[in-house]
Amino acid sequence: MSSASDPPDFPPPFELKPLPLELWPSVEHIVTEVDAPLNNVFSQKQMRLLTESLYASWQPESPFIAFANVGLFYGVNLPPLVPNVMLCVDARPTENLLPKLRRSYFAWAYGKSPEVAIEIVSDREGKEDTDKMKIYNNFRVCYYYIFDPEHHLSDETLRGYRLLGSEYELMTDPASTTETIGLGLTLWNGRYEDTDGLWLRWVDPNGELIATGFESAQQQNQRAEEEARRVNEMMIENKRLVKLLNQHGIDPHDLVT
Repeated sequence: MSSASDPPDFPPPFELKPLPLELWPSVEHIVTEVDAPLNNVFSQKQMRLLTESLYASWQPESPFIAFANVGLFYGVNLPPLVPNVMLCVDARPTENLLPKLRRSYFAWAYGKSPEVAIEIVSDREGKEDTDKMKIYNNFRVCYYYIFDPEHHLSDETLRGYRLLGSEYELMTDPASTTETIGLGLTLWNGRYEDTDGLWLRWVDPNGELIATGFESAQQQNQRAEEEARRVNEMMIENKRLVKLLNQHGIDPHDLVT
């Protein structure tokens, strides 16, 4: 029997394959939700920023799912991971999310691990850069990010790890886009919803932010205003030219022919 001071037993690394529906194990005994609030206001906003912007503006070639604070199960007898944010590409969400088999990310149902897992550090108890990282490594999560805005674990605000072979390698630039999904993560000082602060944001291969729904609407409005201004300036210029031609006794319609 292990004592409280013994290191945790990690499952060994393994590869996932889709499991036929008839072979899915029962999950009736698994607790997929808890009622106690577990996150602070900042973490909630940060998770919403990361997931909402993807659904609002990201348009990859393949379908994807992005979850926040949803259980990630790799076995019926293994405790789940609960990444603050996870992203899985080439995965199609189900229409009905109410059945228990659809309320969490069961690896045997999707047949793969998420490509990205993000942990937001709020204290020194989560073991994001030790125990959790080891488990994500063993479960073959391609990219693992630790966002530590208050520097509880290190002096680095953002650390990104890429799975190379069987081990994680620290990325020199977390903002560099991943080969698998074409997204990167960067730190951004700005205003989200009603709060100014330092936020974690997705970026595309050109380093451009993946816009939130609000930002996307603002951009569309700005483009519409610029187009209306351009049309108005053209109309004013056309009237000026017509007036000038008339002053010289030239009918503008004669120029058309």
